[in-house]
Amino acid sequence: MPFSYLPNQETRMSYTAPIKDMLFDIEHLANIAQIAQIPGFEDAGLETAQAVLEECARFNQDVVAPLNVAGDRDPSSFKDGKVTTTPGFKEAFKQYVEGGWQGLQHPADFGGQGLPKTIGAACGEMLNSANMSFALCPLLTDGATEALLTAGSDELKATYLEKLVSGQWTGTMNLTEPQAGSDLGLVRSRAEPQPDGSYKVFGTKIFITYGEHDMAENIVHLVLARVTGAPEGVKGISLFVVPKFLVNKDGSLGDRNDVHCVSIEHKLGIKASPTAVLQYGDHGGAVGYLVGQENRGLEYMFIMMNSARYAVGMQGIAIAERAYQHAVAYAKDRVQSRPVDGSLNASAPIIHQPDVKRMLMTMRAYAEGCRAMASVAAAAYDATHHHPDADTRRQNQAFYEFMVPLVKGYSTEMSLEVASLGVQVHGGMGFIEETGAAQYLRDAKILTIYEGTTAIQANDLVGRKTARDGGQTAKAIAAQIEQTEAELAKRDSAQARAVGRRLKAAREAFVDVVGFVAGQTKASPNAVFAGSVPYLMLAGNLVAGWQLARSLLVAEDLAKAGTDVPFMNAKVATAHFYAEHILNKAPGLRDSIVDGAASVTALAIDAF
Repeated sequence: MPFSYLPNQETRMSYTAPIKDMLFDIEHLANIAQIAQIPGFEDAGLETAQAVLEECARFNQDVVAPLNVAGDRDPSSFKDGKVTTTPGFKEAFKQYVEGGWQGLQHPADFGGQGLPKTIGAACGEMLNSANMSFALCPLLTDGATEALLTAGSDELKATYLEKLVSGQWTGTMNLTEPQAGSDLGLVRSRAEPQPDGSYKVFGTKIFITYGEHDMAENIVHLVLARVTGAPEGVKGISLFVVPKFLVNKDGSLGDRNDVHCVSIEHKLGIKASPTAVLQYGDHGGAVGYLVGQENRGLEYMFIMMNSARYAVGMQGIAIAERAYQHAVAYAKDRVQSRPVDGSLNASAPIIHQPDVKRMLMTMRAYAEGCRAMASVAAAAYDATHHHPDADTRRQNQAFYEFMVPLVKGYSTEMSLEVASLGVQVHGGMGFIEETGAAQYLRDAKILTIYEGTTAIQANDLVGRKTARDGGQTAKAIAAQIEQTEAELAKRDSAQARAVGRRLKAAREAFVDVVGFVAGQTKASPNAVFAGSVPYLMLAGNLVAGWQLARSLLVAEDLAKAGTDVPFMNAKVATAHFYAEHILNKAPGLRDSIVDGAASVTALAIDAF
């Protein structure tokens, strides 16, 4: 049998949703009981969360996960202007739609279930762990839905939202052009006003995820373009709905619109997700409808982008979890060498080796820390959008907006490290595609790039989230962390004390950097931005470590009460490991940022 030295097929390709860990975060860190007190969320307590997560796990484990390897080996294909997705994707998407999963956290007014993001985010993680290429289609539909809910006219909402929320139609975001990547001020696509109030759209868009496919009957493109005579730069960009098929007044599909896929990209990873080049207006102009007001398109697109940035952070957590499960299964199965302590006198599974345990603990701690951070951020989103008290909404909004670049930037950077460790645990077998470990590393690489590179997230953290308010939001978060330190100091356990010491050192490093960023961004922008990504990594590390410290406090109490003691002890051990092996890097990052800027910019450009 070929590849008989590899773990069995079932081990390699199975996925088990970490429901217990998700529910722990939702109950004890995100505080679902408080969310269930918000008007509209009365039925969205822990019991609902558990029921939804269990059903979601079944669907993803049984239907979506088995297609992950198939999508990598038999990706989407393009022929004669049409995209054919991986065999099985269309049928799985039909089940996804029939199960109501697309509308999970969208308003009941448009056919959604209206559940909080705190529950929806956990379901999103499962879908992405099961099959990231598949999950990208619903992810972009969510973003398009959010943009129309916020800025669309009543007519646009009535025409498109119910079909998007159900998943009957899917959505895309069209920002990038060949000459306009991160610099959207260079967008050249144009929109010409028509007498009936519509527009004719012309131009080329690239990197359009699920810009063409065979899984839904219509695709609703949200497109950035310039109205004739608009100002130059970002202040002259408008947002348009451009459907693949025009929609008749009765809601039925009409003529094919003048938007066509001319090719799809051949990529390093996420191969099953078709990344399209779309051409608008080659046959007289694509019919588009203005979203909101002219020249405010970037503002509206940022609604989609913030939704997508959080979701991409969840993708990082998801791929890390999948890579971790894969590596654990291999480490328990692969027999090589005796344990170094002589505890067994024959060759044993490699999980007995201390360095393999170190790698697995690193993978586990990163995934659990970032999951906890994202869960708490989701709860803040729910309070921001639904809490009846204005001050509570404002405080949660500041916290959530600070969290978005951390969830996106830190969780995706860590996913690359975790996926790489997953290959390393496999040794030479990890470099062989048949083991499946390499796919996670290839898939993870895009996460630090799309929806804004890590540097763009870091620029956002520096400019909008720290310098703009003089570091007030950051300092308020640091004050909350200090309260957790005080709780840890009251504990008798060595683990709590150790975590408290590392958390204190990391917080102090963070506060130093916040002062430097707030104080120097205007005066010495090059010095501050030279350390922008290290600042993001420090902040993400600190917040993930803080949430694991909170989880340690809860887990110690529950273990003492006799509640699921093995699980609680594992939570304590994971938090302790994170503090001593990951959180302890924070002071070094502080030194690089505050003291090391000159060496980043010292070399003349000609010397490179």
